[in-house]
Amino acid sequence: MILMKFLKKMRNEYVKYQVKNIRYPEFTSGCILRKKYVFSGRVQHVGFRKEVYLIAQKIGLTGWIQNRTDGKVEAQIQGEKSKIEFLIRYMKSLKRIRITNLEEKDITILNQDNDFTII
Repeated sequence: MILMKFLKKMRNEYVKYQVKNIRYPEFTSGCILRKKYVFSGRVQHVGFRKEVYLIAQKIGLTGWIQNRTDGKVEAQIQGEKSKIEFLIRYMKSLKRIRITNLEEKDITILNQDNDFTII
């Protein structure tokens, strides 16, 4: 149990370091969207939710992300289209994460949504 806590802490520190060193592009202003995503593949127990959360906070996206009992990860992400596209493209590029399928759906914008959370 102590080893598992240590490994999780190390993974989280690695994720924080990675996010800190991302080269973020100059985002173009655009319309606000809200999308629902369901990620399949190696997306649980690899720091996936933590990394999405940290990037979303850094670039000003709102919404939430959670593990599902079927091994998938579900997220609702709201913000400018270019920022959402960057986040998804970046997550697909990570070697420790393997997204084998990505379901995407446009959903209704929530005007009161003002932060990003891990559920």
